[in-house]
Amino acid sequence: MADTEQVDDSKRAAKDERRAAKLAKEIGSFVRAHGGAEGQIAYIGQKGTRIVLVGDDGGWGDLVAPTYAVAQSAVEKAGITVHEDFDGDFAAKVETGPYEWTRMAGIQIGGPSNG
Repeated sequence: MADTEQVDDSKRAAKDERRAAKLAKEIGSFVRAHGGAEGQIAYIGQKGTRIVLVGDDGGWGDLVAPTYAVAQSAVEKAGITVHEDFDGDFAAKVETGPYEWTRMAGIQIGGPSNG
């Protein structure tokens, strides 16, 4: 029985490592496309952990990892700066355009949904 648990743990660890490497590659692509980037990791419940990326050019995006540990491993592999919170100078770097504003208005007050 203990051998089975070790095999399961080993498989899970290998799967997590592959997922972290894939996410790190995606983060690296974002970094190259936006002249650099910083990030923030946020646990979002059973769905996993969100990695928010903000490029040096103000562009932003996010990725979802299955666990906080996988997200943390991915940002470490990618070598980006990670912030504890999404506020202050970090949040101020995000540039939003008309799409985001009308989309947010559509969700919040019944405006156009851009859908």
